[in-house]
Order: sequence, then C-alpha cells, then structure tokens
Amino acid sequence: VKKKRKSPGVAAAVAEDGGLKKCKISSYCRSQPPARLISGEEHFSSKKCLAWFYEYAGPDEVVGPEGMEKFCEDIGVEPENIIMLVLAWKLEAESMGFFTKEEWLKGMTSLQCDCTEKLQNKFDFLRSQLNDISSFKNIYRYAFDFARDKDQRSLDIDTAKSMLALLLGRTWPLFSVFYQYL
Repeated sequence: VKKKRKSPGVAAAVAEDGGLKKCKISSYCRSQPPARLISGEEHFSSKKCLAWFYEYAGPDEVVGPEGMEKFCEDIGVEPENIIMLVLAWKLEAESMGFFTKEEWLKGMTSLQCDCTEKLQNKFDFLRSQLNDISSFKNIYRYAFDFARDKDQRSLDIDTAKSMLALLLGRTWPLFSVFYQYL
C-alpha cells in the first residue's frame, strides 16, 4: 500500500535553522517591479481634465475666443485648422469659438485627454476621422450647424466658402472651380 505523501504546508516551509524557505515561483514574482502601461501614459483623470479646462475658461466657465486662442497656441494648431473642427465635433460644441465645461469634460473624457500632450497624441486619430466616410458625413453635417448663427437657417456666403474650403479643399479635385462659382 502506497502512503500518501503530505504536501508541504507552512510547517514544512520552516527550515531547520528556523528561517523560512522561499518558493522559487513566488520569490520570482515578488521581485518584479509593478507593471506599467506599455505606452507609458497615465490613466485619464477627470480632476486633471477639469484643471486643464480652467486654464482657458473665463469666469463664466466657458472657453471663449481669448481662451480658445491660448488653447490653440498651446496645442500648436491654428484656429482655422481642420483639427479644431473635428475636435469641436468630438466635444459636441454648440457654438463656434466656445467650449462649455460640460462639452469639454464629455468630449475630452471620450478622447481620454486630460492634458495638452495627450491631445497632441490624438491628432492623427482626429485626422483619420476625415477619411472615414461615416464620420466625414457627420462632421460635414455638424459643420453647418456649428458655423451658422443660431437664429439663422442658412450660412452667409463667406462662412460657407470658408467651411467648404476647410472640409473639401484638399480632397475634391473640382473644389477650386466650385469655389469660384460661389
């Protein structure tokens, strides 16, 4: 009859000299530093995002034209750059040149951006939205409501030309002919 071998428990871990024996696997695992994110980025922080918003917001808790100018300067983008239109679309901004606190927090949370560097790292993603047909259609439709005055049903010709140039100028071969026609 075979005797069952007792599994080494805690008592078996105590060596003859009174010290503890270390399991090879657990000592290997414990000696490793805690895992870091592969990209080196920190997790999104809504507190940090809110503090970032207040760097540009006025006393009315809205990023207005002055704050928007500073914001564009900090992220290294001209206000007329297509990235700003795509960003406004992502933030679901209602008025051109203004971001409310709610728009900022909702949009930046969806982008997982709580600082300038993280947003700059998202520029390629924002540009890629223009290459996706469905997203481009949504941005195009959004641009109309975004650019017009809320009490108007249409855009003035100069604003329409600027928006069309921004959206179609680089991609539509007949744009220059159409622009002259307008």
